[in-house]
Amino acid sequence: MGAHLKKASLAGIIIALGIVFGDIGTSPLYAMNAIVRDKTISDLLVIGGVSCVIWTLTLQTTIKYVILTLRADNNGEGGIFSLFALVRRHAKWIVFFAMIGGAALLADGLITPPITVTSAIEGLDLQSEKTNMIVVLVIIAGIFFMQQFGTQSIGKLFGPIMVLWFMMMAVTGTMHLGDNPHIFSAFNPYWAIKLLTQYPQGFWLLGSVFLCTTGAEALYSDLGHVGKGNIRASWIFVKICLILNYIGQGSWLLSHHKGGILRNDINIFFALIPEGPWRIAAIVIATLAAIIASQALISGSFTLVNEAIKLNLWPKMKINFPTTEKGQLFIPGINFMLWLGCTAVVIFFQASSAAMEGAYGLSITITMIMTSLLLSFYLFTLRVPRIWIGLYLAVYLSIEVSFLIANLSKFPPPHNGFVTVFIAGGIFSIMFMWYRARKIKNRYVEFVRLEDYVPIIQELSNDRTIPKYATHLVYMTSANFNKEIEHKIIFSILYKKPKRADIYWFVHVDVVDEPYTMEYVVQTVIPNEIIRIEFRLGFRVEHRIQMMFKKVVEEMVANKEVNVTSRYESLSKNNVRGDFRFIVLEKFLSRDNALPIFDKIIMRGYFILKKLSLSEERSFGLDMSDVTTEKFPLIVSKTNDIKLQRVGE
Repeated sequence: MGAHLKKASLAGIIIALGIVFGDIGTSPLYAMNAIVRDKTISDLLVIGGVSCVIWTLTLQTTIKYVILTLRADNNGEGGIFSLFALVRRHAKWIVFFAMIGGAALLADGLITPPITVTSAIEGLDLQSEKTNMIVVLVIIAGIFFMQQFGTQSIGKLFGPIMVLWFMMMAVTGTMHLGDNPHIFSAFNPYWAIKLLTQYPQGFWLLGSVFLCTTGAEALYSDLGHVGKGNIRASWIFVKICLILNYIGQGSWLLSHHKGGILRNDINIFFALIPEGPWRIAAIVIATLAAIIASQALISGSFTLVNEAIKLNLWPKMKINFPTTEKGQLFIPGINFMLWLGCTAVVIFFQASSAAMEGAYGLSITITMIMTSLLLSFYLFTLRVPRIWIGLYLAVYLSIEVSFLIANLSKFPPPHNGFVTVFIAGGIFSIMFMWYRARKIKNRYVEFVRLEDYVPIIQELSNDRTIPKYATHLVYMTSANFNKEIEHKIIFSILYKKPKRADIYWFVHVDVVDEPYTMEYVVQTVIPNEIIRIEFRLGFRVEHRIQMMFKKVVEEMVANKEVNVTSRYESLSKNNVRGDFRFIVLEKFLSRDNALPIFDKIIMRGYFILKKLSLSEERSFGLDMSDVTTEKFPLIVSKTNDIKLQRVGE
C-alpha cells in the first residue's frame, strides 16, 4: 500500500479531498435551495432546515460512516461489497443486501455528475437551455475521459482545487454569519425536531435535507483509494467548511427574504458572493468542484464492479490498473456505460438541477439501509453485545427509513425519481441473474474422484499410438476439493478427442475474502505426470493466471519438483522446454433441458450476458495463442425419457 494510505499525511489529505469529498462537498450548491423552494421563508423553515442539515451531517456522515463504518475495512478496502466479503461466510442470504445496495449505489452514480455539474453551470446564467445542456455534456465527457489515468493522478490534480473550494465555502458563509445571529439556534436539535413535526408536511422535507449527505456512501467506497486516516483527518476540515456555509446561507435567507418566497432563478450559494469578479471566480471554482464531485462515485463504481466480478456477482469485464498503487483501477466498459447514462440523464432532465433534485437521493437511501444491515451483521460476527447492535439498528434504520419514505414522494412525475429506481432495478437484475444462474448450473456440475481416473490417464500418457496433443496440458478446474475433478474435464481428456500429454496440470482459483491475498498450494498427484495448483487470490487481485502459473512452474523446476523439458528425443537432448497448452471449456445451454420457465429465463439471460462479457481465457489472463477452446453442453435439468416404440417396416 502506498505511503499516503498507511496513515494520515498532508499529501494524503489533499488527495482525499480531490477524490472522496467532491459529492458531499458540493451539496451546498443545491441542498438549501431544495429545502426552501416554493415555500414562505420563516424562522422555523430556515433554522429548522439548517438544524436538520447539521444533525444529518453529524449523525449520518460523521458517526455512522467516518467513525463506525470505516472500522469495517477489509484490509484497507471499503464499500458495500468489501463489507459483504467480511461476513459472507456466516450467512448466504445476506448476498441480497449486497446486491441491492450495490445496484442502488451504481444507479445513483448516474445522476451525481449531471446534478453537480448542472448546478455549477447554472451560475453562469447562460440563458439558453440548449447552450447550458451542451456545456454540461462537454464537461461530463471530459470527466469520463480523465478516468483512464487513475484516481491517484486525478487526486493530485484535483486536491488543491478542492482545498480552495472548501476554503471559499467557509469564507463566503462566514461573511454572512452576522446577517441574522438567530441562525446559530440551528445547533440545537430542537429546531430540527420542531420543523419535522410542526411545519406543514415537515416530514417530507427530509427528502430535500437528505441531499446534504448523499456522498457519504461514496466516502466508504473510496476507502481503498485514499486510506482511513486521510478520510477521517480531512473530514474535520470538510465538515467545518460545510456547516459554516450552510449557516451563512440560512442567515442570508432570514435577513433578505424572510416572509417572502425565493425566486427560482436565485441560487442561494452564489447569492452570498458579491457580484463582479468575485462571483465569476466563485462560479469557475464551483464548476471545477462540480467536475471533481463527479469523481467520488465514478471511482467508487469501479471499485464496486471490480469486487462484484471477483465475488461472482457481475459478468467479467476488462479491468485496467493505471498505476502500481493498490486500489487504483479503471474499467473501460463501466466508464462507457456511466458516460452514456449520465448523458441520457442530462438530456432527460433538460440540464435543470431543480428537475434533477427530485430524482436525486432516492436510490442512495436504499444503499445506506443495506450498509446498516450488513454492518450490524459484521458487528455480530465480532461478538459485539447485542444490545449495542440493537441500538445501532434502532437509531439508523429509523433515520434511514424516514429518509426513504420522504424520498418516495419523489418517485412519480414531476420529480421522476423512478428514473434512478428503474436503473437500480436493471442493475440488480443483472446481478441476480448472474448469481442465480451460477447457483442453478453448479447444482448440476458433476464431480468425480480424480484418483479413479489416474491409471487410465497414465496409460493414455504412455500410449504412443495416439499423437501427442501437448507436452504440458493445463485445465482450469472449479473443483474446490483437491481430490475431485469435473467430469467434463475427464470427458475432454479421454472421450472428446483423446489428449495425450506428458504432464497434466489442473489449476484452480479460489477467491478469498481478504482483498490482496496472493498464495498458492501445489499438490503433486503423480510426480512429473499429474499436478494440481490452487491459487488463493484476494477479491481485488487481477487474475493474471498464466503469468502466475509460469512463476510457480519456475519455482518448482528450481526446487527439482518437476521436469518440464520436452520428452521428444531431439528436443530433450538439447534441453528444450516442452510446450504448454491451456484448455478452456466453454459451456452452452443444451436443448436437452426441462427447466421451469423462471429458471429457463434466468439461464438464457445468463448466456446472453456471458456472450457480452469477457471471455474465460481473457478473464484469466491467458495468452490466446496458447489456448484451445472447447464447447460442451450444459444440461442443468434432463428432460423426461422419450418414449419411442419400434414398429415393423
